[in-house]
Amino acid sequence: MKVLLNNASLFEILRPFNDLGFVPTMGGIHKGHLSLINKSNKFCKKTIVSIFVNPKQFNNKKDLKSYPQNIKNDLKILRKSKKIDFVYLPKFNDIYKDKNKSKIKLHKKDKILCAKFRKGHFEGVLDVMDKLTKIVRPQKIFMGEKDLQQLYLVKKLLEKKYKTKVIACKTIRDKNKVALSSRNLLLNKSNLNVAAKIYKKLINIKKNINKNKNISDFLNFHKNKLINIYKIKIDYLELRNKNNLKISSRKKNSRLFIAYYLNNVRLIDNV
Repeated sequence: MKVLLNNASLFEILRPFNDLGFVPTMGGIHKGHLSLINKSNKFCKKTIVSIFVNPKQFNNKKDLKSYPQNIKNDLKILRKSKKIDFVYLPKFNDIYKDKNKSKIKLHKKDKILCAKFRKGHFEGVLDVMDKLTKIVRPQKIFMGEKDLQQLYLVKKLLEKKYKTKVIACKTIRDKNKVALSSRNLLLNKSNLNVAAKIYKKLINIKKNINKNKNISDFLNFHKNKLINIYKIKIDYLELRNKNNLKISSRKKNSRLFIAYYLNNVRLIDNV
């Protein structure tokens, strides 16, 4: 595993390869990231992982400050897996050497779910993914379905602009079915037990969704119920089409999306 600390070494090392799989991360490496790497190895001859905590996608400075960062531990996990060819650890100036302001804007129809509650977040995500793709020039990019909105927006932007495919990979969960996330490191055992109970409730809510003519009222009822039972703040609980993210009126081809705060940590999921 070669660690690439700047763009000059990256360009020199990657130049010969034309079958490159890319796994972009913000660190906090867990089994979900390792599953993306495994998928890349199946489809591509070489795999590169980036670790870069992008400040431009944080709409809350406290969230950026508390985001778990441990490069030493991340590299230890990646080395132990023995499945990565390259790790790219760019500095801020490697990514944002062009001082021009990003022209990426979300369409009004895309300002839903997390985009509605995290102003500027996806503009920051799309900007950094645009820049990373331009630098790394991968043939395939592997991203998880846990943040399906992010996957949808990144795929729409990058596949139109570059000769690269964005590959969706299933959400990896722990033994209690909680979706793996770097933010889980900020939760204690009791918090994670609550998250596991919420996941089970979501499965049950989705199971019974077709029995109700007014899905909006049904979801609003269960949203308030979750708030009261678990004393959490919920940004949204919505049923949307998994392919275009439009509000859905039936369970088929749809996902139930949630964003909620547990111990001041924002978690998202879809089932």
